[in-house]
Amino acid sequence: MPTPIRRLLLLALLALLAGAPATAASLADANAAARDFVRATMKARGIPGLQVAVVRDGRVVLSESHGLANVENRVPVEPTTLFPINSATKAFTGVAVMQLVQAGRVDLEAPISTYLADLPPAWRAIRVRQLLAHTSGLPDIVDAQGLVGAGPEPAAWQAVAAMPLQAAAGERFAYNQTNYGLLARIVEAQGAMPYAAFVAEHQFAPLRMRRSRFGDSYDLVAGAATVYSFLPRRSDAPGMPARLSHWFYDVPHGLWAGGGIQTTADELAQWLVALMQGRLLDADVRERMWVPERLNDGSVGEWAAGWPVAGTAPHREVTSMGGARAAFRIYPDDGLAVVVLTNLVGADPQDFIAGIAGFYRPAPAGGPALNGDDPRVAIRCAASACQAPAVRK
Repeated sequence: MPTPIRRLLLLALLALLAGAPATAASLADANAAARDFVRATMKARGIPGLQVAVVRDGRVVLSESHGLANVENRVPVEPTTLFPINSATKAFTGVAVMQLVQAGRVDLEAPISTYLADLPPAWRAIRVRQLLAHTSGLPDIVDAQGLVGAGPEPAAWQAVAAMPLQAAAGERFAYNQTNYGLLARIVEAQGAMPYAAFVAEHQFAPLRMRRSRFGDSYDLVAGAATVYSFLPRRSDAPGMPARLSHWFYDVPHGLWAGGGIQTTADELAQWLVALMQGRLLDADVRERMWVPERLNDGSVGEWAAGWPVAGTAPHREVTSMGGARAAFRIYPDDGLAVVVLTNLVGADPQDFIAGIAGFYRPAPAGGPALNGDDPRVAIRCAASACQAPAVRK
């Protein structure tokens, strides 16, 4: 008898060959197919615990919890289990900045020295929008060992301020955490309160996101999922087999804007509904947030204001991901969004979200599906890329 994942692949392939849409015929069928796909993907990738939510046409049509939040104590994932979203926090920071833009307190075109004092001279002319889109040219306050200098946060800021620019502002895309540390300071200055308090007051509270909070794996948080990885330990001898181990991450307060939120798929889904319905930002401001930044040479950069954006209307994809274990994606022109939160570093849910979305939206009429939603992407993922993670050096 074929395995569930092979049945899903066969159905997707038959639909593709027949020219039929890649979605199920009804919501119940779509949910059942998505559920089977998620369970098979968890097994193939070795994911201990996961939450998934799907938003379609302004309502949450699927919200489920699977697996274990804590493996060693056999604690199941519940709808209230908190997962870190790490760098996906940058989407919330993008919304916070755009809320200040909408209120007339921030100008995306303004030099950051308009809002921040005591900047190095080379930093002063960088535009706010260039921080949001990672085109500032600033050196990164985080390196392979953590904070630059491996000391406390104030020393790291002092060290990075003494470094030369890596490129002229607007010359190229280069992802780094310095950008979002500075954006947190702009939010604090123009929002007249600490960054985390501004996000809580203007995003969490209006949407009753009562579980969502800031912190990292060193904080004592009731109901938080334990984070794991298959990566080798520093003390492992070469050739040791992959094994599930604890993973710890540290996000200093000054960098919370780039990676500090812990939340649930339910609350994230409600946040996405509110964003898509214009309850967090006016529609024109939200659309401006999702316009990719152009570089000095006129080419399109990889990010917009806090969000990577792929494709163009009528089938855009707006994505956020973090920690190689959490991701959410919006299809703004299709009224669809998908959230996947896991507790495995290397689960990379951004790689298989398209497979879930494919059960809920048809391929575009008159041509192939765009930006990874072709059923063949799900087939490739389930058949090969969704195997247990290799040990990474």
